[in-house]
Amino acid sequence: MRNKRKPGNALFQGIIYLLFGLFTLSCIYPFYYLFINTISSNDLSAGGYIKFYPRQIHFDNYFKVLRISGLSHAALVSVYRTVVGTFLTVGASAFLGYLFTKKEMWGRQIWYRSIVVTMYFSAGLIPWYITMHNLHLTNNYLAYILPTIITPFNIILVKTFVEAIPPSLEESAAMDGAGYLRVFWSIIVPLTTPILATITIFSAVNQWNSFIDTAFLMTDTKYYTLQFLLWRYLNESSSLAALIRNSPDMAAGIQNMQTPTSVRMTVTMIVVMPILIVYPFFQRFFVKGIMIGAVKG
Repeated sequence: MRNKRKPGNALFQGIIYLLFGLFTLSCIYPFYYLFINTISSNDLSAGGYIKFYPRQIHFDNYFKVLRISGLSHAALVSVYRTVVGTFLTVGASAFLGYLFTKKEMWGRQIWYRSIVVTMYFSAGLIPWYITMHNLHLTNNYLAYILPTIITPFNIILVKTFVEAIPPSLEESAAMDGAGYLRVFWSIIVPLTTPILATITIFSAVNQWNSFIDTAFLMTDTKYYTLQFLLWRYLNESSSLAALIRNSPDMAAGIQNMQTPTSVRMTVTMIVVMPILIVYPFFQRFFVKGIMIGAVKG
C-alpha cells in the first residue's frame, strides 16, 4: 500500500530542493558569466552589459590568446610540473604518513613534529630566494618539484587516515612474512585511495595555479609556465589599453581590440578549464577522503 506524503514533508522537500538549486546556480553562474563575456563583444563586455546571455558572439579572444608566442611550450612546462610534482608529493605524503604511524620508527615523534612545525612558521620571501639561489634552483626545473614534495598538511591527512585502518590487517600480512614496503604497497595504498585522491587534487591545483616561483626564480623564457606567460600577457594588454585610451588618434581604429576585461576573463577561463575537467574524476573520492581526515584529525 502506497503511503501518502504529508503536506508538511512535501513543503520541506520543496524548500530543500529550492535551496540546493539556488546553491548550485550560485556555483555554476560565475563560470557561465566568464564564458559568455569571453565570446561576446568586447565593448559590451567591458561596459558590463553581458549578464545572462552572450551578444555579438565571436571567438577572437581565444584565437588571440592561443597565438601568444611560446604558449605551447609554457603549457607543457605547466603540465610537467603538475604531473611530476603531484605524483612525487602524493607518493611522499603517503609513505611518510604511513611511517609516522609505526611506533617502532626511530625518533618518530621528533621527526613528525619537526615537519608539522613548518606549517606555522615561514622564513619569508628573501630567505626563501637566497636558499633557492644557493641550492642552484634558479632557472632549474627542480625548483618546481623539490620544495613541494614534503607537505605537512598532506602528511597529517594520510597519517590520521591510516590510523583508522584496523591493525589486524597489517598484523595478518606481517604473519605471512610481508615487510613494511609490501604492507604499504599491497594494503595501505589501496585502502587509502580516498585520501590520496584528495591530496592529488590539492597538489594538482597548487602546482597548476602557481606562478610566483616562476616570477622570482626563472629568467630564462624556456622555464616559463602557462600561468606566468598569461599573467604577463594580461599586464601587457592592460598597459597597452591604457596607452591607447590616452591617445584619441589611436583609439579610432580599435573597435575590435581586446579590452583588459576580455583578456582577464579569457585568461581565467583557459587557466581554470583543465582543473574543472579533471575534478569530476576525483570528486567521489574527494568528499570521503576529506571528511575522514577532518574527523580523525
